Amino acid sequence: MQAQDHRWISSFSFLLFCASSFPAQEGTRLLQELSPQEYFRSLQAGRASLAYFSPKVSPAAHPFLEQIEDSAEALQDYGISVVKVKCPKEDASRYCGKENAFRKAYLFRGSVLIREFPTDALFDVNSIVANVLFALLFNEVKYVETLADLQNIENTLKGRSNMVFTYVPATGTAEHRAVMEAAFVYGTVHQFVLTTEATLLKDSGYVNDEMSSAQMLFCHCQLVTDLSQPCRRTPMGHSLTLLNIHRHLKLMGAPLVTEVAEDPEKVSTVHLQLGLPLVFILSQKETYEADRRTAEFLAWQLLGKAGVALLSRDLLDLKVLLRSNIALKMPDEGVPVKYLALEDTDEVITLVEDKNKIDQIQEEEEEEEEEEEDNKEDNNQDIQDDQVVEAITRDKKRELPLEKIRVLTEENFYSALLETTRTVVLFYASWEAVSLAVLRSYAEVAGHLKEPQGLLLSRVNCWDWPGVCTLENVTQFPTIKVYQKGENSVVYDGMWGTEELTSFIILSQVSCPLKLDTIDEAERYLRGEFPSELSSHQHTSLLGVFSTATSEAREAFEEAGNILSGHIAMGMYLEDDALALSHKYAVSPPAILLARSGGQRVEGIALAKENTQEMVQLIRNELLDTFPEITVQNLPHYLQLRKPFLILFSDGDSDQVESEEMLKLAKGRGQQAFVACWLNLKKTPVGRGILKAYFATVPPLPVLVWVDLHAGGQVFQFPPEQSITEANILSWLERLKAGLEIPSS
Repeated sequence: MQAQDHRWISSFSFLLFCASSFPAQEGTRLLQELSPQEYFRSLQAGRASLAYFSPKVSPAAHPFLEQIEDSAEALQDYGISVVKVKCPKEDASRYCGKENAFRKAYLFRGSVLIREFPTDALFDVNSIVANVLFALLFNEVKYVETLADLQNIENTLKGRSNMVFTYVPATGTAEHRAVMEAAFVYGTVHQFVLTTEATLLKDSGYVNDEMSSAQMLFCHCQLVTDLSQPCRRTPMGHSLTLLNIHRHLKLMGAPLVTEVAEDPEKVSTVHLQLGLPLVFILSQKETYEADRRTAEFLAWQLLGKAGVALLSRDLLDLKVLLRSNIALKMPDEGVPVKYLALEDTDEVITLVEDKNKIDQIQEEEEEEEEEEEDNKEDNNQDIQDDQVVEAITRDKKRELPLEKIRVLTEENFYSALLETTRTVVLFYASWEAVSLAVLRSYAEVAGHLKEPQGLLLSRVNCWDWPGVCTLENVTQFPTIKVYQKGENSVVYDGMWGTEELTSFIILSQVSCPLKLDTIDEAERYLRGEFPSELSSHQHTSLLGVFSTATSEAREAFEEAGNILSGHIAMGMYLEDDALALSHKYAVSPPAILLARSGGQRVEGIALAKENTQEMVQLIRNELLDTFPEITVQNLPHYLQLRKPFLILFSDGDSDQVESEEMLKLAKGRGQQAFVACWLNLKKTPVGRGILKAYFATVPPLPVLVWVDLHAGGQVFQFPPEQSITEANILSWLERLKAGLEIPSS
């Protein structure tokens, strides 16, 4: 989706941030003490545990055991248990029978030994947590020793992903632990690379006065399109703590330049929320392109130090002197925005780095200072983000109702696919935040489906069974596939909500297209009564009607069904009496019959000899409503049409009279030129943000707006003094087409 499309969608980013662990209840011992038999019986597939085997505790082992016990609480937050295994004297097994075994700790995942640690390498809580996570995160954190290794990783990431390159003087330190804990959270978003070679940091081109201390560089490889070009690097200018790393990565994920169309006093960005200033470049229509280039150049220079926004004078009635070209907003509450006139970008950088410079310039231009604005609006996005964090963290620690979802492993995966007609498989990573959220939705889907016949819901934890996921070409998490005996799998590419997942799984139970044998079956199919798997599921039925002479269109229809499986109910009727069915609905084969609302209204659509992709696009377009209500879920489908939007914003259900007028307009002569639609602000509150972006404040509702996101994004408001009728709208559209209307945004 293009960047401008994002103005329409408010998306939440899932973030799991372990800045501190929850304290254990008083008197609770997190360090378990078990016999060897008890310990090995307690091991669970995929669960990691750190074990220390000892026949008795010698005085020399007391400091180590204290550190192990202290680390148990921290490791528990990552699902890793810590166990002291008491070895009987007569035990001569591998872990209890050798004297030097008591000088080691062992890391298991399930019953598989991952790593042996000498106890002298686990000298405190930081070293224990760092080394254990380092061993488990072998895919998320690559260790390099040479410049060639670093460059090879960087080259593979160009155009695909970003890299977090970190130097720590030694492993097992507090800095090493912070990097590992950050990789635990962000390892599926960025590629982490670690080194303990100080010369490698210097050889890579980074020079700093503090080369002896730990350093982190964020490498912007995803933006690189020319493989011969290096990745831009942004150093983190603070000590390596988990909080600072989280702050740095959040800043690196923020937009480089933000375009705003409201009073700077009311603007809130991630930079301000994290305690950094925000620099506004005051622009105007005539100099927009040059101002945009200046803003991008300045943003790269200030990355991690301040945010940069482009503020158009044409969109706001700011009472600032014309010679002011910069505005500076500090993160401190109650400090007014300051408007300044600066000569070049170097002055702006100096202004950000030297706060005393602000007062000096302000004194020189005191008579030009702008009056403070009243009626400030609070930005609550940070509160929403915190609520999402809390929900994800809570779900991670809560036991999910997964009894209806079968666990698949390398041993039983392929045999399970043969047990039922269809198998739905969720491929996920057990410690990845989005996977946990989707796993919860998947569990809710299992509860809704009421044990359907011939369908198996299952899951594969790719953290535990990477071999299965590699063989099934699963390269990102989470991924859902539907397998059918003897056929290729279908990959789910929709949204992760419970309703969307349920619909996909229900529709996937039926062949697509479903071959119908009689006219009675075809008629029942159009009414939503056949097949039985779909009878209780509200859906639109699409029936292809073909004669024996229309094989080319039929083959394209069948291939389109394979592509759209799970997203739509498609049937196909190919019998000698197909002409009778098509004549009833006034079409000739090849044709499509489209039944909405349980067959109460059937539309006939003639088919040309089209290829598969044209057929898929035709079907998708025909499924779109004539006058749809726009939601976050269906917006991408309408954006794919690449047409202007004529959208009615309403504060609730749309008015019946206005809706009838808009529907008449949508069905009229110009229906192919634009998308007539409406948006309910109560059901889709992001609409208020859209209106604020267009008009600074929300205008009285209802309001009718024309916007073409694919041709500059200019916004035109239907005259509020006119009634919304088909005739008035058509007259206004003619004036707009002739260039006689002034854009509102």
